[in-house]
Parts: sequence; C-alpha cells; structure tokens
Amino acid sequence: MEEQIIYIGLAAVFGIFMAWGIGANDVANAMATSVGSKALTIKQAILVAAVFEFLGAVLAGGEVTSTIRKGIVDANLLSSTPELLVYGMLASLLSAGTWLLIASRNGWPVSTTHSIVGAIVGFAAVGIGIDAVQWGQVGTIVVSWVVSPLTAGFIAYLIYMSVQRLILSQEDPLARAKRYVPIYIFFAAFTITLVTILKGLKHVGMDISLTNSYLLATGIAVAIALFGMVMIQRIKPDPKAEKKQHFYTVEKVFAVLMVVTACSMAFAHGSNDVANAIGPLAAVISVAQSGIVGAQSALPIWVLFIGGVGIVIGLATFGVHVIATVGKKITQLTPSRGFAAELAAATTIVIASGTGIPISTTHTLVGAVLGVGLARGIEAIDLRVVGRIFVSWVVTIPAGAFLSIVFFFIFKTVLP
Repeated sequence: MEEQIIYIGLAAVFGIFMAWGIGANDVANAMATSVGSKALTIKQAILVAAVFEFLGAVLAGGEVTSTIRKGIVDANLLSSTPELLVYGMLASLLSAGTWLLIASRNGWPVSTTHSIVGAIVGFAAVGIGIDAVQWGQVGTIVVSWVVSPLTAGFIAYLIYMSVQRLILSQEDPLARAKRYVPIYIFFAAFTITLVTILKGLKHVGMDISLTNSYLLATGIAVAIALFGMVMIQRIKPDPKAEKKQHFYTVEKVFAVLMVVTACSMAFAHGSNDVANAIGPLAAVISVAQSGIVGAQSALPIWVLFIGGVGIVIGLATFGVHVIATVGKKITQLTPSRGFAAELAAATTIVIASGTGIPISTTHTLVGAVLGVGLARGIEAIDLRVVGRIFVSWVVTIPAGAFLSIVFFFIFKTVLP
C-alpha cells in the first residue's frame, strides 16, 4: 500500500511537471500566431488558453491517451516485472519535462510528443530490451510527424490564397471581408464543435448519434458565425489609419476571426497533447492499483484535470519565450495570415486527434506558418530561424531518450 502511494504520488508530481512543460512550450506555439499578429495580447492569450486548453484536455483528452499508453511498449514483456514499467514511465515523465524546461528557457519550439516518445523508447530499449519497443507503432508516429506539417502547410497555403483571392486583392476588400469572414468563422466553429461532440461528450457520459452530432455542430457553428457577423458589421473604417483600400480595417475584421481560431486551436491542442503528460501517469496508476501491466482501467477524471491545470500554469509562467520565436521570428504575421495558419493547424490536429494518431502540435503549427509564408514567397521566411527550429526538433528524441535512461537507472536503484 505504501509503495502504491509513493508511485502514484511521484507520477502525479512528474505528470504536472510534464504538463507544465507542454504549457510552456507547445501551448505557446498554439497562442503564438494570435500574439504575433497582435490579434490578442499576452494576457488575453493566456486567458483564452486557460479556458479552452483545460476544456480540451478534460473533455476530449482520452482518445489519444490510449495510443501513447498502450502503443509504444509491448506490455506482455513486462507481465512478470510490472515495477519496470512504473520506473520507466516515471523516468519518461521526468526526462521529457526536463528537456521541455531547457528548450522553453531558450525559446526553442520543440515537440512534446517527440520528447515523451523518445523518452519511452529510451527506457524500454535499455531497461527491458530492444524487442520491448513496438517499432511499427513508433514508425507510424514518426510518419505522422512528417505528414502533419506538410498537411497543415498545404491547408494553410490554400486558406491564405483563398483569402487573397476573395478579399485582399479585390476592389473593396472591407466589403468583401464583411461578406466572407462569417463563412470562415462557420468552418472554424463547425470543426471544433464537431470534435467536441464526437470525442469529448462521451467522456462525460453523453452519447449522441452521428447524424445528430452533425446537425448540432452545424447549428452551433451558424450561431457563432451570426454572432461574428454582428461584431464585424460594427467595425468602422479608421480614416487616419488607412492608407488605401481599407486594409487596416480588413485586418481588424480578421482579428475577430483570430479569437475564434485561437479558441479552436487551444481546444484541439488540449485534447491532443494532454496525452503526453497523462499517458505515462495513467500507466503508473493502472499498475500501482492492479499490480498487472496492461490491465484495462478507466482513465480517472482527476488525471485529465491534473493535465489541464499543469498546461495552463506552464503557459502563464514560461510561455513568452517560445511565443516570441513562432509568432514573430519565422515570418511577419498579420491577423489574416495568422488566421490561415491557425485554422489549418487546428483542422489538422482535430483530424489526427479524432483518429487517435499522436501528432506534434509544434510541427503542425510551424508547418502552417511556413505555408502562409510561402504563399507570399520564400523571401518572406527567415530561413535561419527555421534552420534552428529544425535542429532543435532533431535533437529532441535523443535528448529525451538519454535523460530517460539516466533517470530509469536512478529510480530502479532508489525506489522500493
């Protein structure tokens, strides 16, 4: 009983530390476009993230958690030594959290998914044996890391080109913005509402049929779009700020839209990346309570709660460093560009979260920002910053694996 309390207590502490790292690094990515384009201030971004990251983690965080928890290590090889899984998951949480602390301090937007997967692979390969790692599952995850930035970049490119074609290049862009932006709001709201209904509500005991889910999502999206339309109609041109063609005011219209996409991005991120903190925590709880590796156990709601709280605190205390890198240094963002990047990234994350594939939000968002930059030409992108980001991505997996191996042997020696 005493060992059980020690294991679960350590797992909860390290889980909060890991969730804090996600907030400091990954959530900063999610909010960076809003802050970089000046659609939201830092304080407003933290408030939006606090509400929607938490809701995403608690309501819709269960689907991906099961992939991280069960997919990477072969549980059958640990059936006679369940304590090894406990040591390994504790080491994985601590090592990934430590690497995220280092990266966030230096403003490197690294992948929390990379960090935790690298850490789990490191402990499993050395602590149990090479055969313990489900390399096929790891391969699937690695492929998704390549696919997600390409997908998000492509979608962002298309969205921004549509904004250019329909609004920015027209004779009266302000009138066109007032006509078309509510449609963009509808798509953003529909996407995020649908994932909430399909994935989130089943965790709180509500089960709605697929047809009703689509109808409900459509209804809510229409209501949000109408509200956005009313807000947009109230925006009046500012003659002093305008140089020509109402571009200043058009960007103010897109700033309204950025608030919607910031909410969706935060929710999508919370539902997807909370797994990185609570997946290993859930595995430790399962083994500590049952003594059996791989036992089916419901994910306690307090575990999701811990993940959500840790993420919010991380953003509020340490998120400013990575926000500066992604929001301001890759390419110059305006609300219309930031909107295209955010909606593309949120759509990609929602699709991945719905299918249970653990993708990297960092890769997705940086890919989307690059897609928007490319729509304006390669010279619009600071390639030196992109190069440093890529190097930090490559280093993340070996760094997570190395730290995890060190912590694993420490826990194996010290813990009962």
